[in-house]
Amino acid sequence: MSGAYVHGYRPRENERLQDQAGTLVDLLHSGTSYPSGSVVLEAGCGVGAQTVTLAQRSPHARFVSVDVSADSVAQARRRTDAAGLTNVQFQQADIFALPFAAESFDHVFVCFVLEHLSRPVAALAILNRLLRPGGTMTVIEGDHGSTFFHPDSKQARMAIQCQIELQRLAGGNALIGRQLYPRMIEAGLEALQVSPRMMYVDASRPDLVDGFTRKTFTAMIEGVRESAIEAGITDAEAFDAGVRDLHRTAEADGVFCYTFFKAVGKRPGA
Repeated sequence: MSGAYVHGYRPRENERLQDQAGTLVDLLHSGTSYPSGSVVLEAGCGVGAQTVTLAQRSPHARFVSVDVSADSVAQARRRTDAAGLTNVQFQQADIFALPFAAESFDHVFVCFVLEHLSRPVAALAILNRLLRPGGTMTVIEGDHGSTFFHPDSKQARMAIQCQIELQRLAGGNALIGRQLYPRMIEAGLEALQVSPRMMYVDASRPDLVDGFTRKTFTAMIEGVRESAIEAGITDAEAFDAGVRDLHRTAEADGVFCYTFFKAVGKRPGA
């Protein structure tokens, strides 16, 4: 897979992904279910953070979930086994060299994958070819440029920019959410609909303050501290000040807002 996973594969990142999946399940998966008998490719399943929800919500569909990391695939398999799911098959595979024949799937699901790729349109085109005519592709991505919060903080915005820059240096794009429509059209999909899914958090939702502001977004930024310092993008004092200010938004008078983008398109044909 071209492009590096900037978040890394540490146990804490695995934990963050689970926190994220649990917090965002209704926001991101609302409207996503697959008919009985359909075959769905989940491209880039990671540690199975989204797989369990997909398989539970469409119990009579069959899922083939792939990831480039063998360790992640093993963790995803353990997670679905623990959930008692029997409608998921796992396979280690690179998204640019998938071992499937053209028109093998009724649907494709891609979540938080394109942001890590240097050639997202090429990846989408490959996945499009795997769809049967009239099949659908669902793509979900965030956009770090959509972040705003109170109290505002230059230091916090600079810490977020460290994440964006690291992803750029690794060949990815942390701002790709806003680009889903043109990228998917370029890859040959049609009837495309994109819906922004806004996560707004204030003290009236303590579950989201903890699950999203602290454990999902701020934890993600904290996770790139050493890499950002080593890359010379920032220094320890400036980065730590920014993270403190992100935590400040989780206090009683704080507000945090972030937008995800969910796109659904069809392969031309029947």
